[in-house]
Amino acid sequence: MMKYLQKLGKSLMLPVACLPVAGIMLGLGYWIDPNGWGSGNIAAAFLCKAGSALIDNMAILFVIGVSIGMSDDNDGTAALAGIVSYLMVTTLLSPGAVEMFTGGEADVAFSKIAGNQFIGILTGLIGAACYNKFKSTKLPDALSFFSGKRSVAIVTAGVTIVVSLILFFVWPVLYGGLVAFGTAVSSTGALGVGLYGFFNRLLIPFGLHHALNSVFWFDAVGIADLYKFWGMGGYEAAQAGEVGQYMTGFFPVMMLGVPGAALAMYHTAKTEKKKIAAGLLGAAALCSFLTGVTEPFEFAFMFLSPVLYVIHALLTGIVCAICALLPVRAGFTFSGGFIDWVLCAKLPAAMNTWMIIPIGLVVAAVYYVVFRTLIVKLDLKTPGREDDDIEAEKRVVLSNDNFTEVAKVVLEGLGGKGNVTSLDNCVTRLRLEIKDYTKVDEKKIKSAGVAGVMRPSKTSVQVIVGTKVQFVADEMKKML
Repeated sequence: MMKYLQKLGKSLMLPVACLPVAGIMLGLGYWIDPNGWGSGNIAAAFLCKAGSALIDNMAILFVIGVSIGMSDDNDGTAALAGIVSYLMVTTLLSPGAVEMFTGGEADVAFSKIAGNQFIGILTGLIGAACYNKFKSTKLPDALSFFSGKRSVAIVTAGVTIVVSLILFFVWPVLYGGLVAFGTAVSSTGALGVGLYGFFNRLLIPFGLHHALNSVFWFDAVGIADLYKFWGMGGYEAAQAGEVGQYMTGFFPVMMLGVPGAALAMYHTAKTEKKKIAAGLLGAAALCSFLTGVTEPFEFAFMFLSPVLYVIHALLTGIVCAICALLPVRAGFTFSGGFIDWVLCAKLPAAMNTWMIIPIGLVVAAVYYVVFRTLIVKLDLKTPGREDDDIEAEKRVVLSNDNFTEVAKVVLEGLGGKGNVTSLDNCVTRLRLEIKDYTKVDEKKIKSAGVAGVMRPSKTSVQVIVGTKVQFVADEMKKML
């Protein structure tokens, strides 16, 4: 199960790589035109629209990334299958369709189906699973046109109908439970704020935090913390300290806590992977600080180290509870980043927003110490510390960069292309499935200059190449 989740985490890296630039563009556009979101400035309009094009379609990005990443050979057919599944689920469970099916008014939960990250991940997994299972299906001659990869979309459609039927009954219950939870905890003061902060982070992998947010930020049950803070949604702006408790605690976490955790991950990354880790974590930390968009950071490790993500959610809850008790209030219209922190400072509902910085510095130190201690003590997997980078591996430098020759020798050592059933690669190694393990010649493979060979099972072979593995994999795929 853990191996499956780690592969899912790896699959999310592709779409997550799109998010930092989207968040920064959206944040900068908001900075230029904080009132009109682009309506009063053409530069802000371009930035806001460009950023929202990705942020608003995050679910589709997840469909593509997950379906390709979870497929056996990273084939685009899996992505097509994932999109087929996503379009069917979001159409079958749209409010209009549900009303047509039932003859009555659709539950409000169904309005949260389209664009939901959890639905994107789920349909991506459906597409990948159907591709892996049916990509080699052989049909009778009369139906041979639909054999192999052409059958995947057909099977995916059938599976998706069944899944949609299950969600038809399950989704309203799940969504309704979140609303009931929010209503209950809203009357418990700082403790409720802390619980909200904890579950807000905990629900992000499922894309259900938006449902929870609607309870506290908007007018679902009358709390309307965000509306009242900014004087939106028919509410007049509240006075200092009256509202904002459900938003204030996110500022120190997003602005400084996340960068502190990212620094801990960088310091604990494998030496040979620090440069790669710095690129990913640095961009994610900057995005979180500037705009409050934390998904690029969180999706980088939540599936690699679920326990660490739970700790992150717990720390967020604690910070939110403490901030609710302190004489500080800040609010956002986008997220708890630097831009909204600056823009909200002069609003009537704001209180001592300057305190966010000293609080944030303490939070950053706590995040750094806790994350670094847990990562080292428990040997947790974070960017730069994945299983693909175990200490036994050496960073191989192929001096002549003759990747074609390296791939040729490795393939010969594997028993030839007829003995290879699938090929994939991760950060440093080739991952292959073979037919006959007796045909594998490890000495031949190592003669190509690779760092080593691992054989997890009779049908699996892993060839540790190093950071240039992608080029070797590309050449080998051509040969296969």
